[in-house]
Amino acid sequence: MKIEVNAKLVAIFVNSTDQWHGRPLYSAIVQLCKDKGLAGATVSRCVEGYGASGTLHTTRLLELSENLPVRIEVIDLPERIEPWLAALEGMIGEGLVVISDVHILRFLPEPRQ
Repeated sequence: MKIEVNAKLVAIFVNSTDQWHGRPLYSAIVQLCKDKGLAGATVSRCVEGYGASGTLHTTRLLELSENLPVRIEVIDLPERIEPWLAALEGMIGEGLVVISDVHILRFLPEPRQ
């Protein structure tokens, strides 16, 4: 069975060393998603990247392997994303948030008869 719906994709880019009340920021953001009842969140540690500062962060060089970029992706309906964004804004001291309109195709097993 296929389900189609329009939704919002929020991609959040922060540093792996960023903290929120003594815990990793990315972990706190995932917990906020769960607390607010969002459909789901995924965290990916990036292998290499740079941002507005121009500083390269990479796993290739030991001295640069700390403070790597982290990407948190959240997808849900617009009416669920909008109120969550207000809470998110207070958590990010430095980072980038990209919001995109997406079309979701979700495939589920056919119900048994």
